[in-house]
Amino acid sequence: MANILNSLSKVSKGDIVLSVRDIKKTFMEGGQPLHILRGGGFDLHRGEIIALVGPSGSGKSTLLQCVGLLDKPTSGSILLDGTPVQKMDDEMRTMMRRRKIGFVYQRHNLLSDFTAIENVVLPMLSNGVDEQTANVRALKLLKAANVAHRASHLPGEMSGGEQQRTAVARALANNPEILLADEPTGSLDPAHATTVFDLLVDLVRKNKMAMLFVTHDMNLAAKADRKITINCGIIE
Repeated sequence: MANILNSLSKVSKGDIVLSVRDIKKTFMEGGQPLHILRGGGFDLHRGEIIALVGPSGSGKSTLLQCVGLLDKPTSGSILLDGTPVQKMDDEMRTMMRRRKIGFVYQRHNLLSDFTAIENVVLPMLSNGVDEQTANVRALKLLKAANVAHRASHLPGEMSGGEQQRTAVARALANNPEILLADEPTGSLDPAHATTVFDLLVDLVRKNKMAMLFVTHDMNLAAKADRKITINCGIIE
C-alpha cells in the first residue's frame, strides 16, 4: 500500500489524475437489470475543470459516485494517477478517497450539531491531522471562502449561501487533487449560485486542483475548460 501511495504523489501539473475507460454500471431492480452507465470514458488533467452535462436520469450522479470511489462500476476501468482502483480493497479505496478526492454536493450536508469550523476540521482529524493544525487550516479555508465570520456558528444559523461556502471549505480540507461537485449550486438562487460557483472555481484554480462537476446550468458549464456529455448512460 505504501508504494502505491508514494507513486500517487509524484504527479506534475498537466498530468492525467483521473482516467475512465468503458465504464458500465448495472443495478438489479425487480429482478431485472437496470443499465445506468453503458460505456465511454474521459481523462481529467491536473489543473483542468470539466463540466459533466446531460439530461436527468442519464447517469451523471452514478458516474460521480464511481469515480469518487463511493461505488464500484460493474465493468470498465478507473485509474487514479495511473493506478487502477479496481485493484484496491475497501480500506485502500477509503484512504484514497480521504487523501485525494473532495466532494461538494447540491445540498451542503453539514453536520447540524457542529459549528462551521468544526465541520471543516473533522475531515482532517479523520485523516490523521492534529487538532491544532486542523483548526489553523480550517480557519484559513473559511477565510478563503469568505465565511470566516461564521466560524463559530451552527449551519442552522447561516444562510444557504454561507452553508454552501462552508461546504466548499470542507471539501478542500485535505487538499485533494480532485474535486467532484454534483450540482454544487443547485439549491441556491441564481445570484448566490454564481457567487458560490465563482468562488469554487477560483479556489480550484489557485490550488491547481482538477475538478469534475455536474450541472444543468449551461452558463456554469461554459466556465469550464471543456464539457463532456452523458446521454442514455454513454459518456460522449
